[in-house]
Amino acid sequence: QVQLVESGGGLVQPGGSLSLSCEASGSIFSINSMGWYRQAPGKQRELVATFTWTGTTTYADSVKGRFTISRDNAKNTVYLQMNSLKPEDTAVFYCNLGYRNRFGAYRDIWGQGTQVTVSS
Repeated sequence: QVQLVESGGGLVQPGGSLSLSCEASGSIFSINSMGWYRQAPGKQRELVATFTWTGTTTYADSVKGRFTISRDNAKNTVYLQMNSLKPEDTAVFYCNLGYRNRFGAYRDIWGQGTQVTVSS
């Protein structure tokens, strides 16, 4: 069983910073991609930042220059450093993992979500 454990998030004032982390554990043969999505109230879930294990990084236009995604390969962990936060960044942030198990089957799973609230 593969699990994602998210941490970080919380309440921050506009202009502030927060950091999220997501650790994958379990029977993972190889990772294809890992990253962060978010869902604001009344809106669809959207990509924030993600990368493939071969090195391609993708950011939403709305977070470019403010958010940075990074990873620790040895720990199967991805981080999201969020700076210059805006009220419109308020959302539940979800970690996503695309991986292959030992049988070669591709799986796509989600974390439980962590709330980020930007408000004065």
